[in-house]
Amino acid sequence: MTKSRIALVAIIAFLAALAGVAAGRIMLPAPQPSETELHALLHRQMDLTADQHARLDRIEQDFAVRRKALERGMRSDNARLAEAIAAEQGYGPRVSAAIDHSHMLMGDLQKVTLEHIFAMRAVLRPDQKARFDRAVTKALTDPKP
Repeated sequence: MTKSRIALVAIIAFLAALAGVAAGRIMLPAPQPSETELHALLHRQMDLTADQHARLDRIEQDFAVRRKALERGMRSDNARLAEAIAAEQGYGPRVSAAIDHSHMLMGDLQKVTLEHIFAMRAVLRPDQKARFDRAVTKALTDPKP
């Protein structure tokens, strides 16, 4: 393999990795702001008991571990996608498989996020749940990211 061919493959792999990161940022921004708004509502605007705070802290810690593991997997998927693009130099079966696997992990992250939201909701009193539900609906339907 010539130096120019190696350089071309390296450039393609780099561009593919950038494209993967960009695609991830485009596909994943909504859960993070929603989660932040919900946490702000929970911790700053609701009258939580000490027990509720403690339970919510445990829920958040568990979620952080699960989220980080999925995010690591998505970064690995981006690297596999870059390798597949460099190898196939087009939209081939390896590229398609890498994209499918990446989408599976994105779906898993969305499911874990929703499980987290429902776990937080379960800690709340009925009057708190009503405010929380309105905030969830707003976060999911607000056209502004």
